[in-house]
Amino acid sequence: MDYVTVGSTGVQVSPLCFGTMSFGSEADEQTSTEMFYRVREAGINFFDTADAYGDGASEKILGSLVSDCRDEVVLGSKVFTRPGRTSMQAAFRADTSSAGSRPA
Repeated sequence: MDYVTVGSTGVQVSPLCFGTMSFGSEADEQTSTEMFYRVREAGINFFDTADAYGDGASEKILGSLVSDCRDEVVLGSKVFTRPGRTSMQAAFRADTSSAGSRPA
């Protein structure tokens, strides 16, 4: 797999990012582990997660899985989310600080 350099950092990332939204929800820990190792074998080293994915389970599972290869992977996460709220809902709330309806 050809990798892409992130700016002038020298960090090499796969052109594909594997999203872990299903880790700890639709995919139990065993299935999440199998998916992780399968995409690692394919050369993917870029992973997306968020604290809201699986009520925090995604970050916990992914953190455990990368413990042996932390220097080989790049993790992307979200901010301003909380369990039960998507990042889009959080962004909408932040962008609509004036009057109007907001997601719960």
